Amino acid sequence: MKLVRDRIPEIIKNSGENPIVREANDSEYYELLTKKLVEEAKEFSFDKNTEELVDLLEVVYAIAKINNITREELENRRMAKAEERGSFNKKLVWMGNK
Repeated sequence: MKLVRDRIPEIIKNSGENPIVREANDSEYYELLTKKLVEEAKEFSFDKNTEELVDLLEVVYAIAKINNITREELENRRMAKAEERGSFNKKLVWMGNK
């Protein structure tokens, strides 16, 4: 059992197969999204395909929506945190303390 994009059953039907799907309840949906987040991150980590980043972002947006955070608010929070703590542009690697 895994979460799939909304149009996947339609795509499968159009290929001549009969997919078996059901709608998740709210708590199950959140849990499946969390698993999907890890799955997509692992897939990107393995093959470095930028399409996996698209999938990862779609999952992040879905989780944000559940938490009543719009894409704009998510981006605003990201920018605020980047302003406060920085981004990852300098490629810094933590080596510990002296």
